[in-house]
Parts: sequence; structure tokens; C-alpha cells
Amino acid sequence: MPATTRDRFTSRFHAAARFVAQRGLLKPVVWRVTSVTVLGRECLEKVEDAYVVVANHTSHLDTPLIMGALPRRLARYLAVGAAADYFFDVWRRRGLTALFFNAFPVDRTGTSARRVSARALLNRGVPLLIFPEGTRSRDGSLGAFKPGAAALASSAEVPVLPVAVIGAYAAHPRGSSWPKPGRLPVGVVFGEPLTTLPGESVDEFSERIRTAIVSLAEENSDRILGTHATSRRDS
Repeated sequence: MPATTRDRFTSRFHAAARFVAQRGLLKPVVWRVTSVTVLGRECLEKVEDAYVVVANHTSHLDTPLIMGALPRRLARYLAVGAAADYFFDVWRRRGLTALFFNAFPVDRTGTSARRVSARALLNRGVPLLIFPEGTRSRDGSLGAFKPGAAALASSAEVPVLPVAVIGAYAAHPRGSSWPKPGRLPVGVVFGEPLTTLPGESVDEFSERIRTAIVSLAEENSDRILGTHATSRRDS
């Protein structure tokens, strides 16, 4: 973490409090109500400093699953982009989101003044988790990617860590208030870090990230979901 003015995004005290909240409270709950498999952590061995985690988004489980699956050294200062109109409109939800996820507001309407700059956080060495679909999937399928995450990583010259979250929609779909009973299987799959290629446009880079996530999901769904994947295909 580069030397910088300390605030909740970079404070060691806040990082310690988040560790207790995330690993002592949130992770045990999520790991207890689902059956979690984590793959590809070897892809993270050479990742340091700032980076951008990019993942598909189907469930409120996605963020705690990703943060719980990351090694502590990478999750310690990770800041999560969260919808300003949902997570930051009520003080209690805003406080909990900041405590558990080191969240910063993302304006989905295009009408609010930007209170925290994602680019400024990256420049200060704060890694980010961004869901480029902009919202949770309504049916579990992967939607189109907005190019913002790719543009951020490209302009800040930091790697993108593609992540596929598998099974979270079935376990806790949009509209449900709590994960389904039965500890349904879910998985987090990390891919090799990606950086922009010479002459590659932001849109091309964004599509390459999306393709990597699709491949991670397709290659690992059967291993993670087991009989659940077979049953879904046969239904």
C-alpha cells in the first residue's frame, strides 16, 4: 500500500476492523449456508498492490464469496463498488456496507455528483471489486459489460483479475431475502490476471475480460455444481 493520507479506505485500523467483520462474522455465515469451492488461487500468487477484480453478478452472495475467497493480503484493502441508490441511501445500510465491504458509491443514474473517485482509489493503491453488468442478473445469465472497469484498469495500468461466481443465483437469487436451505453448492473461480494489449481498445479489453469469465464458468461449473449442474441441464 503506497504512502497516502489515511482514511477508511487505507487505514490499518479500519482494515483490522473489516477483517474481524468479514472473516469472523460474514464469511462463517456464508460458508455455513452454502457449500463453497474456491479454484484458481494459484493465479493470484504474483498479484500485488492495486488491481481490479471483475466478476459476474447474480446474487448478494457474490461480494462476500469473492472477499472470503481472496487471500487476506489481497482482500485487506479491497474496496467494492456498490450502487449509490441502494446501498448508500439509508445511513444504517451505508454504515454496514462500508464496514463489511470498504464500499464506495457507484452512481447508476448518472445524475449524482461523484463523492469517491474509483480512479483516485486505484492511484492510491486501493484495489477495487467491480461488477461491470451494473446490477444483479434477473435470471442468472451473464449480461453485457459496461466498459468502465476495463477503462479504469487500462488508464491506471493495473491488472484485471477475472472471477466467475458459480451457483450463487440458484442459492440466493435476486428477490430472495435469504439463501435457500440445503447448503447449495457455489464456487469462486479466479483466472489469470489480464492487462491491455498493444493497440487494444477499451471495448475490446472489456469483451476479452467477459470472455475469460464465461470460459471460467463453463470450464468449472460441473466440478463445482456436480449433480446440480446435471439436474439443471436435464430439467
